[in-house]
Order: sequence, then structure tokens, then C-alpha cells
Amino acid sequence: MESVRIQLSNIGRSVSTEEVQTLRTLTSFDDDGDYDDDDDDDDDDDDYYCNDDDDDEYESQWAAVERLPLFERITTALFDDKVGRKRLVNVTKLGPDERHCFIDKLIKHVQNDNLSLLEKLRHRIDRAGVQLPSVEVRYKNLSVQAECQVVHGKPLPTLWNATKGVFSGISNLLGSKQEAKISILKDVNGIIKPGRMTLLLGPPGCGKTTFLRALAGKLSQTLEVSGEITYNGYGLDEFNPWKTSTYVSQYDLHTPEMTVRETLAFSARFQGVGSRAEIIKEVSQREKQAGIVPDPDVDAYMKAISVEGTESTLQTDYILKILGLDNCADTMVGDAIRRGISGGEKKRLTTGEMIVGPTKVLFMDEISNGLDSSTSFQVVSCVQHLVHHTDATALISLLQPAPEIFDLFDDVILMAEGKVVYHGPRTYIHKFFKNCGFRCLERKGIADFIQEVISRKDQAQYWYHKEQPYRYVSVNQFIQKFKECKIGLSLEKELSDPLEKTQSRRDSLSFKRYSLSKWELFKACSRREFLLMKRNSFLYVFKTLQLLMGASMTMTVFLRTRMAVDIIHANYYLGALFFTLMLIIVDAFPELSLTVSRLEVFYKQRELCFYPAWAYAIPAAILKIPLSFLESFLLISLTYYTIGYSPEFLVSFGLHVAGMSMFRLISSVSQTIVASTTAGTLALVIMSSFGGFIVTQRNVISCSPPFDLKFICLDKCQVLFFTIFAPYMVAASMPSWLNWGFWLNPVSYGEIGMALNELLAPRWEKVKSGNTSAGQETLESRGLNFDSSFYWLSVAALFGLTALLNVIFMLALTFLKRKFIFNCWPELLFKRENIYKFCANQYIDEVQLQESLVLWFLSKDTINYKDKKIAEMKAYTMKAKSVLKLTVFLDLKQ
Repeated sequence: MESVRIQLSNIGRSVSTEEVQTLRTLTSFDDDGDYDDDDDDDDDDDDYYCNDDDDDEYESQWAAVERLPLFERITTALFDDKVGRKRLVNVTKLGPDERHCFIDKLIKHVQNDNLSLLEKLRHRIDRAGVQLPSVEVRYKNLSVQAECQVVHGKPLPTLWNATKGVFSGISNLLGSKQEAKISILKDVNGIIKPGRMTLLLGPPGCGKTTFLRALAGKLSQTLEVSGEITYNGYGLDEFNPWKTSTYVSQYDLHTPEMTVRETLAFSARFQGVGSRAEIIKEVSQREKQAGIVPDPDVDAYMKAISVEGTESTLQTDYILKILGLDNCADTMVGDAIRRGISGGEKKRLTTGEMIVGPTKVLFMDEISNGLDSSTSFQVVSCVQHLVHHTDATALISLLQPAPEIFDLFDDVILMAEGKVVYHGPRTYIHKFFKNCGFRCLERKGIADFIQEVISRKDQAQYWYHKEQPYRYVSVNQFIQKFKECKIGLSLEKELSDPLEKTQSRRDSLSFKRYSLSKWELFKACSRREFLLMKRNSFLYVFKTLQLLMGASMTMTVFLRTRMAVDIIHANYYLGALFFTLMLIIVDAFPELSLTVSRLEVFYKQRELCFYPAWAYAIPAAILKIPLSFLESFLLISLTYYTIGYSPEFLVSFGLHVAGMSMFRLISSVSQTIVASTTAGTLALVIMSSFGGFIVTQRNVISCSPPFDLKFICLDKCQVLFFTIFAPYMVAASMPSWLNWGFWLNPVSYGEIGMALNELLAPRWEKVKSGNTSAGQETLESRGLNFDSSFYWLSVAALFGLTALLNVIFMLALTFLKRKFIFNCWPELLFKRENIYKFCANQYIDEVQLQESLVLWFLSKDTINYKDKKIAEMKAYTMKAKSVLKLTVFLDLKQ
């Protein structure tokens, strides 16, 4: 049904577009039947005002807009109808077809029309005398260091190695771990100015991602950061850098069940409109005072993208158009299981998800990976137009940009070995390296040249002082030469003069953590959760059918049977009740994998300040309640009256919601599908063992079953198998020191509630010896001889556990660090057998390569090895003016 709906929507849009084009063609003929060729000119801003009557009508309509109050004027604009006539519309109520047609009219050719639109926007703002907010990012003496654990190599994932890893972790906690400290960034300095495109280049592993995340304020707290980073003169602790800037990751993390349009609309809603609303208010007021009549299309666009709180805005359609995603706008993103968009489209979606918001600072990490050269040029060109015409600040990392992409940038930052080799204008970088003695070869791109010239392996081919012998120029020598050139001296002088903290610069920063109110956050997250539930409806239907199959199997065991009211048959009832409880718990198990699959996107959006953890956790818990109600009702309807139970529903419903809450908590703590599945399976075994049926809660006198068997739980499959035959087994008692497991187990409360409801019913009041009924004697034999009031206490305990587990789930999402490979900081390890860059810093002025020789090095002063290993290393005779610290490359022998 979803695919049919999407196809009908696309057909409707195409028909609507053709209808508009046909009507425009018909209206382009004059009264004499001659075709007016002026209508085909795309550069004409007055396509639909070709006569005086249209101009008079437009002026009268605009005068009506000017008479409106300010709060209505900024939401009212003139839109074209199907025949090209202007009409007053409320931009907050634009439909999807209206937005689609309007964007198609504004942007027919992405490269030219997008630039033309941004130029018109900037011209209108400048003509009104309004200054756009801008942010200048400065970093001074920025260094990042990491503590690395020295290991014996990456072990195979075996049980023995996992056991050794546990003991190794315990020894690390006791302070006996071997660590080394490495430097990722080393005293980098520079200024990233607004309105200029800055390209970040460097070989892999030089610290580009760390540098971008450091500037965005998103570094892991486990890293040691020193130095100063300021936005408009304000430190990162004086405002909210996570909201002021945006870090675009090189990894594409999206919700696979959502379409491209829904993903962008969701991002746009949570990022808000920023300063757009204030800008359009100020521009409208000044234009009214000056008597300026703006372009109707530009006015409509600016007002439409300034509307806050709507599910979908014109900005979403605009980003879809300029990034070439309009063809797949209604296609699901997809993943390894679901068919969706291509890898290149996902990469563009990652970029669009960030630039759809009002953020003025962009840190983009390898946004062209997986894109062809044409698409890469289109994406970078769109960002360039955005930066130049809105005074945004952009630092973009690319691996191997093509020459035409390289020419789109204004400044270049070249990194190597965690240091900034060059930071200055793009047009000067070739001259800088030429002054150092290196020249780019013919048919060689500048971007490739500057990355290879700092490499020892490729540097020699660019040496052009043929009359002089070539000598390797190290990274530190390049840095020293840059500091001595005019660009380096100018940068150092500018950094020495701090920016003044003015009110206009402060207004460009964000001090709020979230753009929406708490109620709007809850509503938006609830809508998305409901949408994902609809997209996963097959899973919930299959889960319900699976539960019904289990209930049907349980029914057939007791079909056409007559059980007496005695202790033996009472145990049969208890076995069936316990099996029903386990069916309910197992039915909640898929919630674990669903939660794990969404955690990566959640942590990404939490880091981007889209919403807090509670806005995600509360809808996830509330919207699943009707499903729990339905599945519990169906299960009880099939089993209770067939088997002959006393009617009961609350306990099974409470156990189902508690089970789903528990598995959500397990997945939020484990965070990976392997760890979550293992922990969830172990939880099932523990709950069945501590549930009070397989092993009784306290010491009791064993009943006399027909068979004398010892119950041994071997694996999770046998848990469900043996529960139905548990009445035939001797009831072993639970040790007193394990009673806490019984009282913390939701299955225990389900067992108490169902057992009391059944065995304290009037039909079980038949008095046996000792003035005790058959029901009470059975409860005593199982250790469940509680008062009847415990039924309501068990129901309350189940719902109380549900609330508690959801609160812990929310706290886990708030405070736990993520453990994923993507966008995270994994534990840094040094292999003992192969250690690179043992001592991180080196300062060598001149190095003369003469001969190779073998040196012996004892590393006990750096790392406390239990056995002294001798390191064999190849080195070169070094002739240096001064050596402060020497980098040692080791290859330890076994």
C-alpha cells in the first residue's frame, strides 16, 4: 500500500506540473494569436507581469499585504495560481503540491537558478540595510592527546581470549595497565572566517576528523584537550557550540524506514529557523518604511522558510532540489535489509540533513566520498553559494578533490602529522611551496601536489632546483617556513589581537540547547515513533500471530480434558500459567533488536541537539501500550476459557509492558546487537529460573509427582520445553541469599498474581486435612502462599517496575557513551609487537640521510614490561642543529 501511495503521489505531481506548464503556454499567446517569445527568457524577473494591468494588480495586492499587522504580514505572501495569477496565501498552510510547483518555478537549472535565487536574497537584505549574522572561528595552540593502552595484539574472538580480556580489564582497574600517550593534534593555530570556503586537506590519519570535531566542540571527554577555541571571541563554555555549529560526519546514519523527504523535514523541524524569523521581520519593516516593493517570489520564499513548528517547510523542498534528491524524495532510505536509495544519495542526504537548518558554522568531514565528480562538484558548489551569499562559515574536509572542486574554495588548510603546515589563501599555496623549492608538475592537480609534497616517498619528484642537491624537507621545516612567510606573519598578528565581544557577535551564537519547546519536542518524536511503528507493521503482525500460535498449542494440551480439584491437577494449572507468562515475555523480546537498530541514529541526533533522551524514551514506551494490551487480550481470550482458568487480564498486560521496558533497557546498555541478544537471552533464563515455578521461592515440602526427575535447565530452548512438564518434577528450593532475584523479577510478580487469582478462586476452596484448602496447599508447596491482597500488590509491582525500567532506560540514553564504530572514539591501542611513533613529538631542523645501521633500544623507561624486550630498529645517521625529542620507530622482535 505504501508503494502504491507513493506512485500515485508522483503521478499527481507530474500531472499537476504538466497542467501548469500547459496553462502557462496557453496564456503566453497575445490577443492576436501570436506567441510572445519573451516568456521563454529565464533571466527575466517579470515573466508574469508582461502588461500594465498585471503590474497594477500586483501593486494593489502588495498594498493589501502592507496594511496587515506585522505578525500577519510576515506569514502572508503572493503565490502564483495555476494560470499564473498572483493570489494571497498563508505560507504556513502551503500544501506539498504548492511547495513542489513553487520550487520548480524558482529553480529549473540547479547551478544557475540556485545562484540567482541566493543573489536576489542577498540583494534584498543588503538593500534593506540588514546585516546577516556571521561567526568567526579561531583556534590557538590547540592540542589533543590520547591515553593508549599497550596490548599484545588484537586477539581472536574466542571464549578463552574473552576470559583473558575480563581479567585484563580487572587488572587495568587495579592500576596495573600499560599505557602510552600519543598526540593527535599539536599546537595548531588559525582563523576560519565567515563568507569564505575553507578546504581541509591531509593524508589519512593526520588528525582531520579530530580537528573538525574539536572545533565543533564534539570531542570525547576521554581526550586531553588544551589550547583555545573561540566563536566571535566567546569560548566554548560561554555558549552552546553544539547548536551554533554543525558537524557533518563522513558516516551516513539515517533511519531506514523513513523517506528522504521525511528525514529532511524531521531535521528541519528540530533545527528550527534560527535568525530567519528576525531577519524577515526587520527586512519587512525597513522596506515598508522605505517604500520598497520586493520581488514576490523572493518574498514568498523568505517568508516560507522562516515559519517555525510545521512538519514540512519550503526549505525541505529547496534542499531536495539543489542536491538532486527530488527524484527519490518519497523513497525510503533503506539499509542492508530494506531496499532504498543508493550510497551516493545517502551521502547527499547526510549533507542535506545538516544544511537544511539555519546553522551558520559548518564542519563537513569527507562529504564527497562515494560521489562521482559531477555530483561532488554540484554539492560543493551549492555549499559555496550558500557560504558566499549568507556569510556562513565552512570548513570542509575532502580526500582527493578534482581541480574544478579545488577552485571552488577560498582558503586551504594542509595538515600532516597532527600539525597545520599551511593555512591561507588557495591562490598563494602554489607560490609558498615554490619558495620552498617544489613545483607542481604539468597535468598534476594542485590538491594532489600539496598532499604528496609533504610525503617522504613522493617529495623528490617535485624538487625543481636541479642545480642544488635534493634534501628531504620535513613537516616541521615546512611549518617553520610558513611562519616566516607573509601569510603566516599576518595570521600570527591577527591571532594576537582578540575579537571584541560585541552584542551583534553574541547574537550570532546560540545559547539554547533545543529549538523547540518541550511539548513540541514530545509531539514531533511521538509522530516519528508512530510512523516507524506503521512502517514496521509487518513485524508486529507477525509477532502477534506467533503469540497466537503459542496460545493455540497451549490450548490443544488441555483440549477435552477434565481435571479434578486436587493438588496434582493444580500443578498442571500452574505449569500452564507459567508457560503463558513465558510466552508473554518471549513475545516482548523483538523490542530489543528494534531499539538497538535505532540507537545509532538516536545518538547522532542527540549530539546534534535535536531532542533530549526523554523525548525519545517516553513516546517509545507510551505508543507500545496499545500493542501490549491487544496481544495480552488475544492470548488470554484463547487460553483462559479453553483451559478453564479464572478470568484475569491485568497481570498479563502488566507483564508484557514490563518485559518490553526491560528489553529496551538491556539494548540501551549493551548498544550492539550481539551484546544485546546475549544479554537478553541470559535475562530470559534468569527470569524463568527465578520466577518461582521452576525453582520455588523458599524451602517447602516437595509434592509427590508421578515421576521422580531432577529439573536441570540446559539452554533457553529447554526453558520453554520443561515449563509445561514442570508439574512432574521435584520442586527444588531457592537459597535464601538469592531471594533478591525473586523479588526483582517481573515474572515472579506475574506468577504470584496469576497463581493467587486461580488457586484462591471459590472452586479451589475445597477443604483438605489441616483446615487448608487444595488451592492453599498447592500455593504452599510452590512457596507462593501469600495473602489475597498480594494479587493487587503484584499488579502494582508490575506497573511500578515498568515505570522504573523506563526511567532507567531514559537515564541510560542520557548519560551512557555510545560504543559504535561510527562517529565514536574507540579505545586507542598500541600493539606491543608493532609500535609506531613511540615518542610522539620530533623537532629536527636538518636531516642528512647517509647510511643505514642497526641500533638497539631498550624500552623499559617508557613502558613497564615484565620481560625486557630488545628492539631492533633501522635508523639513519642524523645531523641536526637541535634535537628536543626524537620519534623512535620500533619493530619489537619476539
